Amino acid sequence: MLQAIVFGGMEFSPLVVYFPIAFLLTALTRFVLHRLDWHDRIWKVAWFEVSLFVCYLALTVYLLGGR
Repeated sequence: MLQAIVFGGMEFSPLVVYFPIAFLLTALTRFVLHRLDWHDRIWKVAWFEVSLFVCYLALTVYLLGGR
């Protein structure tokens, strides 16, 4: 179960922490793909990046979320 994060007396969703982590992982993967010139092999780049973000978000929630 995901626990709320309390900061300054206000409660935040744990996704406030998980979203930037998933975004940074997606940006890092995108950077590596561009450096290796593999981005040309992706058919629909926008769909690939959105699905990559969703996969990284799911992985982040699984690893950092309480079981």
